[in-house]
Amino acid sequence: MQPGWEQLGPLLGETARLWRARLDERLRPLGLSQARWLVLLQLHRRGDGAVQKALAQWVGIEGPTLVRLLDRMSADGWIERRESPQDRRAKTVHLTGKAREVIGRIDRVAAQLRHDLLVDLDPRQIETCMGVLRQIRQKAEQL
Repeated sequence: MQPGWEQLGPLLGETARLWRARLDERLRPLGLSQARWLVLLQLHRRGDGAVQKALAQWVGIEGPTLVRLLDRMSADGWIERRESPQDRRAKTVHLTGKAREVIGRIDRVAAQLRHDLLVDLDPRQIETCMGVLRQIRQKAEQL
C-alpha cells in the first residue's frame, strides 16, 4: 500500500460529513432537518413507495430510528405509509404533495452547493474522482 493511503477513508468520511452539513445549513430555512431531507431525496431519487427496510439502508440508519422519524414526518404531512401490496407485514413510504412541492427547492439548493464546491475544479479530475469512488463503492458492496 502506498504511503498516505491510510488517510483515504477518513478523508472520504469527513468530506461527505462536511458536504451534508453545508447542505443542511442551506436547507434549514425550509424547515427540514438532515434526516428529513435525506428521506425525501432518497424516496424521490430511488422511487416513491419504497419499503421501510430499503429506505433505512439508503438513508443509513437503523430500522427503529427510521420508524420514529417516519412517524414524525407522517404527522407533519411529508410522507404517508401504506401496506405493501407484495407483503402485508411491510409498509411502503410515499411522498405527499407537500413533499413533492419542496423537492424542487431541495434540488436547486443542492445544485447551488455542488456548484459552489466544485466550480474551481478541473472537470476531468472530478470525472476521474467519481470513477474511482464508484470502483471503491462496488468493491465495498461485494465484500
